[in-house]
Amino acid sequence: TMGLNAGHSWADAPIIGHLWEHVLAMDPVKLGYSEEGHCHGEPHPNLPGPQRLQWDIPAECQEVIHSSLKVAESLADDVDSHIIPSNDFGKGLIKKCRTSPDAFIQIALQLAHYRDKGKFCLTYEASMTRLFREGRTETVRSCTMEICAFVRSMIRDETTEERLKLLKQAADKHQNMYRLAMTGRGIDRHLFCLYVVSKYLGEDSAFLKEVLSEPWRLSTSQTPLQQLELFDLVKHPEYVSSGGGFGPVADDGYGVSYIIVGENLINFHISSKHSSPETDSHRFGTNIRQAMMDILDLFQLDKKTK
Repeated sequence: TMGLNAGHSWADAPIIGHLWEHVLAMDPVKLGYSEEGHCHGEPHPNLPGPQRLQWDIPAECQEVIHSSLKVAESLADDVDSHIIPSNDFGKGLIKKCRTSPDAFIQIALQLAHYRDKGKFCLTYEASMTRLFREGRTETVRSCTMEICAFVRSMIRDETTEERLKLLKQAADKHQNMYRLAMTGRGIDRHLFCLYVVSKYLGEDSAFLKEVLSEPWRLSTSQTPLQQLELFDLVKHPEYVSSGGGFGPVADDGYGVSYIIVGENLINFHISSKHSSPETDSHRFGTNIRQAMMDILDLFQLDKKTK
């Protein structure tokens, strides 16, 4: 088992994921290990051994390090992290429903969140803008009116036909929003640039202050699986990363990262804060899995009626 902790400032998740996939695949395939678990090869006879470094740290600096460690430990201990491999079905079955896998998952997250908290919330989904030089990310505000209409139909006693119609509208809207974000026609980076310009000009904007201060109580992101040519996924599923995760953006919110692995597996990383009485990562994970199954059942029921 291996893990990696990386900062976000220098690169986005796909870059780190690309690195980690290469490590996971090349380590056993190209390097290999003996039956005893040792690396192949012979030790270098003239290689100098490691030496412990002695650090001269002033008392004042030690106090700062100690206090910073307490803050870091407090933050880490408050993270309620839950990782679930959703192997009931994957993108293979979702594509048979003629629905975008990402749209399917995002709609399921909204249904799960409504069941979890009884309300909708401002939702962040990261979209890459790598089509542009030095492009990073844009935001897809995935809690759309169309998705809300579908979620309400799942709560109310609507017919399967009506739910499927609303689901298609929600999925189409989500795909269009994602395309707009990828091609530089998103909303949030534009708003941020307006905010930067307003600061430069010394102009206060009540609108920008309100919009940019709204909490993202559901922050989501997909980690794409990129290097499938490195190994046979079916024969060596152990070489696949479980994906990456991140903490909640709001104190009373959830962070959800997911990775679609092959045709039959989706891994979810769910995070929240123990200190929040409104959230529970294990409960939300159960709601996500149930929402995925309930949406899939719409297509199965539809086929039976035909």
